Amino acid sequence: QVQLVESGGGLVQAGGSLRLSCAASGSIFSINAMGWYRQAPGKQRGLVAEITTNGATTYADSVKDRFTISRDNARSTLYLQMNSLKPEDTAVYFCNTGRDSWYKGPWGQGTQVTVSS
Repeated sequence: QVQLVESGGGLVQAGGSLRLSCAASGSIFSINAMGWYRQAPGKQRGLVAEITTNGATTYADSVKDRFTISRDNARSTLYLQMNSLKPEDTAVYFCNTGRDSWYKGPWGQGTQVTVSS
């Protein structure tokens, strides 16, 4: 019954910004850390940002100081503010529980982020 729906992606020039949203259902927010993952063509899906239920955050080195993850527990919504975007950020972005969570929801369709030079 868990559903994860990502939105907010698009085409942007290098140096631009985007804000991604993830709407989660099925009570997945109640006890889980949440994270943003991305998958570029020909590469494996990897975690880029994570946030605990209490708001502690961690980031992959490649996005640190540029991306900010946040959550609205009342609305079961996850956000990713992306600033100073680079072409290497181009990927499909997904949300799900954190890397070490015992439960993983079904992967959604993700939202495409394309950064041009």
